[in-house]
Amino acid sequence: MTIVATIDDLQRLASRRVPRMFYDLVDAGSYTETTFRANEADLQRIKLRQRVAVDVGVRILRSTMLGREVAMPVALAPAGLTGMQRADGEILAARAAEQFDVPFTLSTMSVCSIEDVAAATSKPFWFQLYLMRDRVFARSLIERAKAAGCSGLVLTLDLALVGQRHKDVRNGRAHSRNTMSRYANVLSKPRWCLDMLKTKHRNCANIVGHAKGVSDEISLRAWVGSQFDPTVTWNDVEWVKKLWDGPLVIKGILDEEDARIVVDQGADALIVSNHGGRQLDGAPSSVSMLPAIVDAVGSSIEVWMDGGVRSGQDVFKACALGATGVLIGRSYLYGLGAAGQAGVTQCLSIIHKELDATMALSGCADINRVSRTNLISGSW
Repeated sequence: MTIVATIDDLQRLASRRVPRMFYDLVDAGSYTETTFRANEADLQRIKLRQRVAVDVGVRILRSTMLGREVAMPVALAPAGLTGMQRADGEILAARAAEQFDVPFTLSTMSVCSIEDVAAATSKPFWFQLYLMRDRVFARSLIERAKAAGCSGLVLTLDLALVGQRHKDVRNGRAHSRNTMSRYANVLSKPRWCLDMLKTKHRNCANIVGHAKGVSDEISLRAWVGSQFDPTVTWNDVEWVKKLWDGPLVIKGILDEEDARIVVDQGADALIVSNHGGRQLDGAPSSVSMLPAIVDAVGSSIEVWMDGGVRSGQDVFKACALGATGVLIGRSYLYGLGAAGQAGVTQCLSIIHKELDATMALSGCADINRVSRTNLISGSW
């Protein structure tokens, strides 16, 4: 029996249970992976200020994100092909988030569709949108998210083109051809294969059968390869905002000037993010840019952060630097790959417990009142 105490334990389990090419899909950054590694390393360098003789007998972890009360200021980030970590992965993760009372975000590139997740859950979730070249299809995605009752739209802007991840090239996932090595890769995980045989969800259901000319994996790969749009501008963001007419979150902000533009666009929240180190290798870590962006926009918009968050301490540090919410991606995907829905719940429980303990030992009774004074000056 494997004892799980940390997110690292879930990661080790996932690496044994998920086929290599899908595990690498999560555990990889672009090019040299410098930014991928910096996200986690820069969070670890921040030091906490230990305080004593402070009444922390009652601790408040509950907060709000997009006007919704949540168990802690944490949401599950959008992640493409989540359903390849575990069969029906998006549904399992959404159910775990719902039961834990934190938000779940469904990716455009999900295996289970918007409608699949809506049918399997009872609370509204957020939908993440990539603005593809096919604006008719983009409009239809927005309309489907509305019809499904999604309570927020997360527009990701940092994917003008896909950054190369060398692991995907080496393990064969980046190639459209079906090679023997790919088959061997998958068949090496018989439990994973058995679960996949039991589900009908094995492709990007938001796209296949909905986008023009996309009917199978081959046509899907060709369509995706041609659809990421390097011509997207703030005018397109305004177009999306008018179509959606609901709470809008802009993801992929790593610059103060861009953050100010997001405020001018009338968005409700922005996410300080470098796409988990999967896009512009050599960009700064998310947490290193968080304070400057918070200072640039003040209280005019909710500022969230993702990238490198592996513990409740990381959540505490981000909140101390001004984030009003933190998104986790790899952490919950490791849990999903390790143990399905129970693994996602275990991930959230680990982060909640660590956040609670960190607050107590830092002399902070309310996560909504944490500030830079709770950190050692100069460590960030």
